[in-house]
Amino acid sequence: MNNRVSDRDVDLLIHGETILTMVPGREIINNGVIAIKDDSIVFIGKEGHLEKPFNAEETITADKSLVMPGLINSHTHAAMTCFRGMADDLPLMEWLNEYIFPVESKADGELVYYGSLLACAEMILSGTTTFCDMYLFEDKVAEAAKVAGVRAVVGEVLFDFPSPNVKSHKEGLEYTEWLINKWIGDPLITPAVEPHAVYTCSPEFLMDTKKLSDKYGVPLIIHLSESESEVTEVKKKYGKSPVYLLDSIGFLGKNLIADHCVCLTEDEMDILKEHGVKVAHNPESNMKLASGVAPIPELMSRGIAVGLGTDGCASNNNLDMFQEMDTAAKIHKVYRRDPTVMNAREVVEMATIGSARVLGLNDKVGTLEVGKKADLIIINMDKPHLTPLYNIYSHLVYAVNGADVTTAIINGKLVMKDRRLLTIDEDEVMERVRQIALRVKGSLDLS
Repeated sequence: MNNRVSDRDVDLLIHGETILTMVPGREIINNGVIAIKDDSIVFIGKEGHLEKPFNAEETITADKSLVMPGLINSHTHAAMTCFRGMADDLPLMEWLNEYIFPVESKADGELVYYGSLLACAEMILSGTTTFCDMYLFEDKVAEAAKVAGVRAVVGEVLFDFPSPNVKSHKEGLEYTEWLINKWIGDPLITPAVEPHAVYTCSPEFLMDTKKLSDKYGVPLIIHLSESESEVTEVKKKYGKSPVYLLDSIGFLGKNLIADHCVCLTEDEMDILKEHGVKVAHNPESNMKLASGVAPIPELMSRGIAVGLGTDGCASNNNLDMFQEMDTAAKIHKVYRRDPTVMNAREVVEMATIGSARVLGLNDKVGTLEVGKKADLIIINMDKPHLTPLYNIYSHLVYAVNGADVTTAIINGKLVMKDRRLLTIDEDEVMERVRQIALRVKGSLDLS
């Protein structure tokens, strides 16, 4: 009996009416095939170009559908699903100091784990296959992502002051190093070092975090120049803006991901470009907190890598990257009164290969091509609001919503099929979070 595995034996075969690869020069394949073995794409091309058929364990026929790379959320706080709608319509500093920091002071591993599982469910259901997280008890976020089968970049948020998980600078660095050693090399989880912001971390502590990031070659992530009040506060304390301060202490570098970057001067943008800093754009959160409009077209014109993120559910209030794309395209048009700014294709790139570049994962995900990890989604285009179809990019940004996603595959594994989650019991998770919310509500006067 011959048990030898043939190179035509694959785990999953997808027949797609339209495949959007996001590979420059060969973006769209009509009547195409994607073959997946283990965690990777081993063939992608037109049906007619197959020399011999594949033998697949499972076959998916995506008629009247679009197959594309999974969306990549370059900045969020997954467990903050537990705080969705808790404190809306407030300025950033009041929102943080009077609501978010007080409830987070009572956070524990259970809240973080189930809040993150709920976030993973929401993200899978709306087409996100990778997210970058910053929060407390971050090992629980990694565990939740691993259970859900979602790709994630994770790092413990670090402050000058104690958090519920770490009580000192030393303990925060030790926990982060432990997190790195636990997860580095994992097929789904990428550890990172994540000081919160310039206004919550001293220059000395920031440099300690950079040394740790450099030691292991992992991403370094920080909130940067998110609002005018932040810039004013830092200038008052240090005599320099956040960007100039970070430049003066040698913190900036190619492994740095700067979240938000709303309030930047032309010179500061040049400094970020000079050091190869990457940026995560979060337009809906910036709008909701009235932080302003980040100079994303100006950053992109300099060749700075920019990805798209939702931020957390307490300041958005959802994790739907399709909605985020729509907002990203429109906010810059109205702000500059120029309908040509941030065209649909640029925005789709920002949510896929752009975010992958920001997170340092572009060798693995962000496009559909042979050798890359099989992270992809299928969108049902047979809907009234998606008919007729003239331009795929336009539809993805201005018409598609998360509920149109039917199937999600991450690292070669089906995590959702026909709108049914395969790795998460969403009813159980929602009930757990409802119980956690009762505790949260009891800890604050939300009347």
